[in-house]
Amino acid sequence: MLPGGRGGKGNVHFATSTRQAPRFSQDGEKGQEKEVILELKLLADVGLIGFPNVGKSTFLSRVTSAKPKIADYHFTTIIPNLGVVKSVYGDSFVIADIPGIIEGASQGVGLGIQFLRHIERTRLLLHVIDVSGVEGRNPVQDFNTINEELKNYSEKLASRKQILVANKLDVMQDEEFLKQLETLAKKENLELFKISAVTGEGIDELMNRVTETLKELPKEELIEIEEKMVYTLEDKNEFTVTRDGEEYVVEGPAIERLMGRINIGDNESMHYFQKVIRQLGIEEELIKKGVKEGDTVKFLEWEFEWYR
Repeated sequence: MLPGGRGGKGNVHFATSTRQAPRFSQDGEKGQEKEVILELKLLADVGLIGFPNVGKSTFLSRVTSAKPKIADYHFTTIIPNLGVVKSVYGDSFVIADIPGIIEGASQGVGLGIQFLRHIERTRLLLHVIDVSGVEGRNPVQDFNTINEELKNYSEKLASRKQILVANKLDVMQDEEFLKQLETLAKKENLELFKISAVTGEGIDELMNRVTETLKELPKEELIEIEEKMVYTLEDKNEFTVTRDGEEYVVEGPAIERLMGRINIGDNESMHYFQKVIRQLGIEEELIKKGVKEGDTVKFLEWEFEWYR
């Protein structure tokens, strides 16, 4: 967090019984500046992860009203898609279809890092795995590869709760891949749901479980709340007085704040300046250091001739 400078005061603030029509105001302090690069991250409760062409977009189109582009080739989805799921109980949640993650995504292969960023805020991951065998993929190897990429990108993301989704039952050629995934699920203590995003088989059971799981998972804070900045009056110890040859140099945070609010060319503002340096104890410290009439006293880049 970059704190802004304390605000200035209009001339009405300096109206007193002896100065009923003040002709000077006080500038505000300078704030801190910083160049930042902002990243847009999707806010979703559930993220769909998995290799390209495992059926994530088809699944999203079936459980929500979203209309992602669906085609039978890899990287059909090139931007994340969002959809809202409404349960039979009337509650709802947001699900995000993350474009296919591939090996090396955590190091930026393909558009991996851009995709991984979008699931940082999700509370639950549905890991969609193709068990059809059509493309000759090994579901256990796919599971390990994707989770390794999550781990390389963020330990926190890798520890997020996952539900395994064995997809494409309608075109499954060999049950051996499914059995391997079932063994893996037991080993990793993960829930496994068998579905077909095309026919809708098993989807109702899966979505009911997702709804129940989200109720159990705490919502993550979207921002990290930093300690509040508290402004106080200038601390009497926030300045130093040193002698540099024939000059007396007054420095410190209190001086920087004070000089940032003074109009050197205005007589009334200078009267205010003299009052404040007495209140802060600067005048007393200068006298202790041996300042005399006619000596030069330097406040930052401004030089003054000392007199009382």
